[in-house]
Amino acid sequence: MNKNSSNIMALVPKTSNKRETVCIFGTGDFGRALGHKLIQSGYPVVFGSRSPWPSSLIPKDAEVLNHAEAAQKAAIIIIAIQRQHYDFLASLEETLRGKVLVDISNNLKINQYPESNAKYLAQLVPSARVVKAFNTVSAWALQSGTLDASRQVFVCGDDTEAKQMVMDIIRALGLTPLDQGSLLAAREIENYPLQLFPMWKIPIFLSLGLTAFFFFYCLVRDVIYPYVYENKDYSFFLAISIPNRICPIIALVLLALVYLPGILAAIIQLYRGTKYSRFPDWLDKWMLCRKQLGLVALAFASLHVIYTLVIPIRYYVRWRIEDRTISQALNNKTTPFDNTNGWLSDSYLALGILGFLLFVLLGITSLPSVSNNVNWREFRFVQSKLGYLTLILCTAHTLVYGGKRFLSPSAYRWYLPNAYMLSLIIPCIVLVVKFVLILPCLDKQLTRIRQGWERNPQYSEQSNYVINKSAV
Repeated sequence: MNKNSSNIMALVPKTSNKRETVCIFGTGDFGRALGHKLIQSGYPVVFGSRSPWPSSLIPKDAEVLNHAEAAQKAAIIIIAIQRQHYDFLASLEETLRGKVLVDISNNLKINQYPESNAKYLAQLVPSARVVKAFNTVSAWALQSGTLDASRQVFVCGDDTEAKQMVMDIIRALGLTPLDQGSLLAAREIENYPLQLFPMWKIPIFLSLGLTAFFFFYCLVRDVIYPYVYENKDYSFFLAISIPNRICPIIALVLLALVYLPGILAAIIQLYRGTKYSRFPDWLDKWMLCRKQLGLVALAFASLHVIYTLVIPIRYYVRWRIEDRTISQALNNKTTPFDNTNGWLSDSYLALGILGFLLFVLLGITSLPSVSNNVNWREFRFVQSKLGYLTLILCTAHTLVYGGKRFLSPSAYRWYLPNAYMLSLIIPCIVLVVKFVLILPCLDKQLTRIRQGWERNPQYSEQSNYVINKSAV
């Protein structure tokens, strides 16, 4: 009996687990969506509205009151209205004294106002405790439940207890709070949703620039030159042939650019003899977008694979095979098998397959869902060691493809080398310099520097002083 009684009592919810009431000022799309999500998570919700009467749009389990009455029923008030409508809150200062006000607003443009919306709210109601949160979550995501792309919620505020209360609510909603510090971070948090792929701008613009350059370069060599000197129309190359030449070139160049900033950083550290001096701003930005550069490179490599797979079904390729077969039959002559070319062809394909396989592995491990499940040493091994192996395989793939054509005069049309020759410049430089840096005489010195050793401690102090002085 006692055992059964204890089991029955364990199933009864404790009154201490009852969630506190949350007030929401505003009955717009986001306010209603957030209220519905809070009710689903077990929170009593009361809406504060200038029109406090029931509506079919309001969640049926929520209460609707005027702002003053609603504020008295909750310790946490979510301000789901735009900044331009904050003025009425000043008249409720006594009611809002000591309460937690959660600012969720966004602006129409970056740095639209002199101060952040959360800071403005704190100035308007100085007796309240203001926390910035929820501005990176959309009403649509709350309503549909598809929160995978926006599960992280940035939180900032000057009151630690108030932030903790808001983060508890965020966790209860199935989201992940990220504490960004004091309310000074609110400006950056408010600007975040307005930024359009901030870390992707350099990789995208760079890839577009390289695409345009190599497209016109190949157009001149492979279409215009035959038309001028041989009176042959190869304009159909624009659909498959030229893109299939451009994609691997850009993929190889971008992959080399992923590892080039690390090489430059090592050279700078060796030159300065310290790791405590800041890198140039351009190098910092370059290093921050290496992941995006690699993913764009993987996209171009994938396009190259797709274009290559359709080569056998192209009319031009089938016509050339049929024409060559008929010509050999009419002349009763066959071309003997060249074992060297056979080795080169198979080696070229094998290197390309292995390189693309490691390329895909690098892309998979860069995904947050994968990188969060590996430790730093494992992640570094994949991205650094296997990354350089990928670069070596892809560079070798291109070198074997060129074969003896590097020295053939016919490969230079209008004194322009084949495009793939240009693509080898940066990768070869990266690999050669990396080989030099891993020599024991330099590698030991670089390891000591990265462990904190300094050749001239005064140099880093002076350089940091110059940087701080210039920033002021």
